[in-house]
Amino acid sequence: MDFLAPLGQFGTGALGYLIPFLFVLTIVVFFHELGHFLVARWCGVRVKAFSIGFGPELIGFNDRRGTRWKISAIPLGGYVKFLGDEDAASTPSRDAIADMSEEDRKDTFFAKNVWQRAAIVAAGPIANFILAIAIFAGIFTVYGRETTTARVDQVVAGGAAETAGFKVGDLVLSIDGSPIASFNDLQRIVSASADEKLTIVVERDGGEVTLEATPQRREITDRFGNVHKIGQLGLSRSASAADVKRERYSLPQAIVLGAQETWFIIDRTFDYIGGIFTGRESTEELGGPIRVAQVSGQVATLGVVALINLAAILSVSIGLLNLFPVPMLDGGHLLFYLFEIVRGKPLSPRAQDIGFRIGLAAVLMLMLFTTWNDIIHLSSL
Repeated sequence: MDFLAPLGQFGTGALGYLIPFLFVLTIVVFFHELGHFLVARWCGVRVKAFSIGFGPELIGFNDRRGTRWKISAIPLGGYVKFLGDEDAASTPSRDAIADMSEEDRKDTFFAKNVWQRAAIVAAGPIANFILAIAIFAGIFTVYGRETTTARVDQVVAGGAAETAGFKVGDLVLSIDGSPIASFNDLQRIVSASADEKLTIVVERDGGEVTLEATPQRREITDRFGNVHKIGQLGLSRSASAADVKRERYSLPQAIVLGAQETWFIIDRTFDYIGGIFTGRESTEELGGPIRVAQVSGQVATLGVVALINLAAILSVSIGLLNLFPVPMLDGGHLLFYLFEIVRGKPLSPRAQDIGFRIGLAAVLMLMLFTTWNDIIHLSSL
């Protein structure tokens, strides 16, 4: 069938995609599981295994506390297995726990109070956010960033900017109350705001002018041939040397910028999800492992820094995804613990089992949907 042909092309360059993909995924998964691991140890939980990947073990070793550190055959995730867990999803083995001595039972995850369990579960996504902030901060400190002043050099005839009254020489100061420090800030907000009215304050002739503009949704093709639908005003940046600068930051400044960058990704993710439910955004942009592998391979051609930057973006995405209140994900566990706090006792085993089954079905459906999206995306290239 014709729509399968791109998969064959994808396979011919598999190493070019696979190696960068595994590099990025391993970094993100390792720090996610390390978050669970460190807080579990701190809370006195005995950790049986720390695995990068699933399935049969390829290589591993035991540390002095009896934890088996290993790399497994299927490199699409990872897990931390605690004493008393039945499987890698931390489902409790009630029979095994019942047969344990009292001394062993107190070292299980399920013997800890609800606040400790919540801290252990939340530590994984939090570690992802910390990793992203650290990567962004490192890039800002070591390499800095080149910025262009948000000054208008050209207004495209017939575009949204011309309709709104923009003029050459305008300096954009803020959009919907958010300060604009560079043309990149302007682009990021505008590209994510197609068909949304924006209130934009510009500096003109020494004074401030408030304009209202609605970015038009346009299809653009990036250097790799990928098509994206984004918002555009119809402006170009100033090319004057006085408006372009490269700046390196101190570590405290870089950490603040890294946190702002992380929050921007979170904010835009929620905005996109909200747009899907309101019909403003399309689900075509949702991608799965194939799309991530493809993007990793493409970004790798731009250099190591670009690939590490992608790892930071992916880390935020995985941390956020895991916080969704879906059983099977960390957010689902946290939802159960919230019920436990409110009720004063855990949900019944049957209720939890039903929740996990629903969560598993939801996760599998999402995986199938995003994989189908990936196939359609590849067939359009």
